[in-house]
Amino acid sequence: MADFDSATKCIRNIEKEILLLQSEVLKTREGLGLEDDNVELKKLMEENTRLKHRLEIVQSAIVQEGGSIASSDSGNQSIVGELQQVFTEAIQKAFPSVLVEAVITISSSPKFGDYQCNSAMQIAQHLKQLSVKSSPREVAQKLVAELQKPIPCVDRLEIAGAGYVNIFLSRSYGEQRIMSILRHGIVVPSIEKKRVIVDFSSPNVAKEMHVGHLRSTIIGDSICRFLEYLGHDVLRINHIGDWGTQFGMLIAHLQDRFPNFQTESPPISDLQAFYKESKVRFDSDEVFKKRAYECVVKLQSGELSYLKAWNLICDVSRKEFQTIYNRLDVKLVERGESFYQSRMEKIVEELKQDGFLEEDEGRLIMWGENRAGIPLTIVKSDGGFTYDTSDMAAIKQRLQEEKADWLIYVTDAGQATHFQTIFSCAKRAKILQESKHRVDHVGFGVVLGEDGKKFKTRSGDTVKLTELLNEGLRRAMEKLVQKERNLVLTEEELVAAQESVAYGCIKYADLSHNRNNEYVFSFDKMLEDKGNTAVYLLYAYTRIRSIARKCGGDFANDMQKVIDSTVIKLDHEKEWKLAKVLLRFTDVMLLIMKNLSLHHLCEFVYEICTAFSEFYDSCYCIEKNKQGEIITVYPSRVLLCEATSKVLEKCFDILGLKPVHKI
Repeated sequence: MADFDSATKCIRNIEKEILLLQSEVLKTREGLGLEDDNVELKKLMEENTRLKHRLEIVQSAIVQEGGSIASSDSGNQSIVGELQQVFTEAIQKAFPSVLVEAVITISSSPKFGDYQCNSAMQIAQHLKQLSVKSSPREVAQKLVAELQKPIPCVDRLEIAGAGYVNIFLSRSYGEQRIMSILRHGIVVPSIEKKRVIVDFSSPNVAKEMHVGHLRSTIIGDSICRFLEYLGHDVLRINHIGDWGTQFGMLIAHLQDRFPNFQTESPPISDLQAFYKESKVRFDSDEVFKKRAYECVVKLQSGELSYLKAWNLICDVSRKEFQTIYNRLDVKLVERGESFYQSRMEKIVEELKQDGFLEEDEGRLIMWGENRAGIPLTIVKSDGGFTYDTSDMAAIKQRLQEEKADWLIYVTDAGQATHFQTIFSCAKRAKILQESKHRVDHVGFGVVLGEDGKKFKTRSGDTVKLTELLNEGLRRAMEKLVQKERNLVLTEEELVAAQESVAYGCIKYADLSHNRNNEYVFSFDKMLEDKGNTAVYLLYAYTRIRSIARKCGGDFANDMQKVIDSTVIKLDHEKEWKLAKVLLRFTDVMLLIMKNLSLHHLCEFVYEICTAFSEFYDSCYCIEKNKQGEIITVYPSRVLLCEATSKVLEKCFDILGLKPVHKI
């Protein structure tokens, strides 16, 4: 094993040297540095030949040792991963002088197989640079020749066109995998588990949550659900705005409006109106403004009556926020700006001592690495702290106290520059270490109205989240009544269906769009029962779940018994097509791990439902006579329905959708 590790290390060093040498050779081919009797060039060419020979010897030794340069865990059920591994190994054997990993894609048409390896063209280009003539088709033929050993998931390979290798999956492999889903559930991909902190939602105290908080809350929750499913240790942080100048203004107004607030809880039901009243006074009354600033000082110095007033205001907001979170089934741990107050003081001192802060017109600023972009303002000219200060304190607390491996910030795309600077400054201060930590700013576009402008009410105000959810409930009920579901569902079932459709359509409309783009908020489109909408998907799931119940017997009462006594056969093309879509679940999960974009999962769910619809229209699961009596049940097909529902359930859970059995 030690020899294998040593050989692997050796090969990596050789690869680096060859890449450098190939770069030099390319320059000479373009006439750069090329002169007659160039001694340096001659040396480079000789060294390149020598290293290629060494590389071939070491690679051959590793293959004989039974090892693999590009190994992966096949236990994660990733078809793309398995194909990449075997094709990369084939490339290494057939073309040891070419350092290329296999490129595997899903085929665009069934006639081109299920997957394709499109690496032949790239390999041919590399060979050309090494003065080896070989067409892409010849390259593809050599690759296929190296793949004579059976590949568990592959039925056959075909070479097409200029050198594409078409890959056809094995039906017996597909049947085994579907049975595995039924017997053991969805297998979690094999990945390294991390401590992850996700910062999302983040409303401000004394202000109602509005449509601007919608995307952060929905996207952040779904990312957490996704990471939790994969087995990561996830801490969901709600970094609320509960500190700063505005609290002096609110406390001063509270003292005037409810002077006995310390003994009697004031009836501040509409905190938004209360905030507006205090803001008007702050902007128009200099005496009140001066008092507000004094209140801030007393609050930050910890005077008890001011802390009580602050807590009271925060509690009112907290209850309002929690109502929204309960409706959307979102769980969060509150960590307001106040949590970091003492840590802000500490990090300012540390940055000063380490020489990272510079004076700029009375402020203390900090530049990131290479002094790129704009600096952070760590201390204002009046001595106060800023969002930059709290974010620097927060990133340190999360990495050092919480021992996080991975930080994720879910905010609008407009804050991208801010977070780039925060990350850069944290790296410069040695708080954030790229070798140990992963950080992501998950940005998103704004929500637009149907007029294409920023989503607002008719009066021009920001749309309140409570009102948005209420409107969703109203429209969902209208849709259910229109379909006469109120005539067949109990009152309890009708309410469950209403909430499932209303909240599901709002979440799905957001998540199904690429988060980097703006999207148009339209209840009419969200509630359509055709196309890629939550309504269509929820109806499809409910129909799938009803099939086993309609079969009766063990199908309805003891599905495990049916699973244990049935062997799935995927003989019909539509059965096989649906199964192949289901088998892509793991690869979709691994894709989302890279970019944290949930629209890939939405596209996958929609593809499952459309493939199921084709299967259901072409393949009888139950046959009935003219009297409506069941005469034949096809167990294999019913089990395919069961496997489909299991995959959909997991996808819905990650997306935060709540399906119901009756809708």
